[in-house]
Amino acid sequence: MKQYIDEAEALLMHTYNRYQIVLDRGDGVYVYDTNGKKYLDFGAGIAVFALGYGHKELSNALKSQIDKLIHTSNYFYNVPTIEAAKKLTKASGMDRVFFTNSGTEAIEGAVKLARKYYYKKHGKADSEIISMGRSFHGRSMGALSITGTKKYREAFEPLIGGAVFAEYNDLNSVKALINSKTCAIVMETVQGEGGIYPASKEFIEGIRALCDEHGILLILDEIQCGMGRTGAMFAYQKYGIKPDIITCAKAIGCGIPVGAFAATEEVAAAFEAGDHGTTYGGNPLATAAVSKVFDIFESDNILAHVNEIAPYLEQKLDALVNKYDFILERRGMGLIQGLEFKIPVKEIIEKVLNAGLVLFTAGNNIIRFVPPLIIEKQHVDDMVGILDQCLSTISK
Repeated sequence: MKQYIDEAEALLMHTYNRYQIVLDRGDGVYVYDTNGKKYLDFGAGIAVFALGYGHKELSNALKSQIDKLIHTSNYFYNVPTIEAAKKLTKASGMDRVFFTNSGTEAIEGAVKLARKYYYKKHGKADSEIISMGRSFHGRSMGALSITGTKKYREAFEPLIGGAVFAEYNDLNSVKALINSKTCAIVMETVQGEGGIYPASKEFIEGIRALCDEHGILLILDEIQCGMGRTGAMFAYQKYGIKPDIITCAKAIGCGIPVGAFAATEEVAAAFEAGDHGTTYGGNPLATAAVSKVFDIFESDNILAHVNEIAPYLEQKLDALVNKYDFILERRGMGLIQGLEFKIPVKEIIEKVLNAGLVLFTAGNNIIRFVPPLIIEKQHVDDMVGILDQCLSTISK
């Protein structure tokens, strides 16, 4: 394993602070390294593997598509993309879809669509977008421009411009930024990288009302919190509101690199031929994955399972909050949860990893819990047991 790591360090750009482990395979909610060590995975590839590793039905669908057709280009139609679009629009309440290769590309497309809608409506290209502090929308230049965390942006400025930042869950801060050039408000329904902050009901309802009042588009980033993770297919459905544009990725393909942005008919009509495109986006292999993932969510009652298991996870995490005075609070929704600590959590992450548990951070002092949606109570117990044991050594 050390040889692999040394080769990677010599060959790959140093853009990741990787754990010193080389993963080899996965099975269900577990991953194994090249030495055969087993890890309980409560990170799911950063909220990607909603159905766990090695799901037979998904694997078989992909193998079948590989034998048929992997890529066509978008000069042609293909059946998996049409089927995936049907299922995504039905699940989201949107009308039209554009498939991308990643979440960042979904954000890029959503921003372009919002600006084109404004351009067609007002006949000028001077639009502004309101985003949120602590937000994270991706690392491309456009996505960085609306990412409200300075450390991600400052080395790459000047960015695309026309973005301003309000405070998440502070409606007055949003109101103060609205002007005649505002074309869209973009926000994560549940902030992920920024620390696991769900939108308050009053805030997201207030944002929707402001958008309606001023003719502004609401873009909801559901890349991490969507696809059943909160107990609804998309987190905004927990609030009873509907956006104008959504972005999704991660669990939509359960490991296959695919994302999408979707919009209402009125908004989607702003795009004309040539306004946007991608060589690989919407290829038959990626959309075969999307289509089968939606099928499995329905056949395996994934949403019902999330709503059954999430309260148990919350209960167990709350017990840790009550037990250790260096844990400030738990927050989250469904199976996207976070524990905020008074101390940096890097040492804790390293300890649990050595003990066979994968957890991720969401900032310097927050541990993020985004397990496969198929976890059972025993997996929660095993996770909490390992974490508790490691926390007990910290407290001493």
